[in-house]
Amino acid sequence: MASAKINSIGLFIDGGYFRKINKGLAPTNKVHLVNMFNYIRTCISEHYGLEKESCILTEIHYFEGRYDTESAKKHNAVENNRRFEDSLVENDVILHYKKIYDLDNGEPHEKGVDVWYALETLELCMYRDFDFVVLITGDADHEMLARKIKSLKKPVVLVTWHFGNTNATAKVLKEEVTYHININEMIEDNPELEKTLTQASSYRPSK
Repeated sequence: MASAKINSIGLFIDGGYFRKINKGLAPTNKVHLVNMFNYIRTCISEHYGLEKESCILTEIHYFEGRYDTESAKKHNAVENNRRFEDSLVENDVILHYKKIYDLDNGEPHEKGVDVWYALETLELCMYRDFDFVVLITGDADHEMLARKIKSLKKPVVLVTWHFGNTNATAKVLKEEVTYHININEMIEDNPELEKTLTQASSYRPSK
């Protein structure tokens, strides 16, 4: 149950989905992490009638597949990856990586990250006293994760932002969460919001 003093928020970021957001903003912009995190706090406080100062991001976790150094060099991704990791670390984000392998056809192969994301998120929700659990993802596979978190009597907040003509957010996931922060709809209502949530980028997110 949400406290009148401190409302603890656990934020869990699907790295593959988050990179798609940055690719959608590239090459001129990228997500402004601090402003994005503050905006999530604002949305939760306003939606649930709480003081923003009481809504605190107590843990932020980021999950993604990652090339080892030699493979990253082949993809010219070392500097891009390091800059992005620096921005996460500067904002006290806890990183969870699994190795990416290239298939024989050269396509990157990422295995097990989604399962790890779901298992780790659920386990932390069981042992941490989160008042709200925020998922940045659009994957239908996380529908059951949202349902299990709700069974722990914790509200599940979904944050999505897609680019192009196709809405990449799974319908079953949107229907399962407690509250959906749809950045696209927010920007339609307030175009200036995009400037707040982004910052200039001097590099293109790696593939």
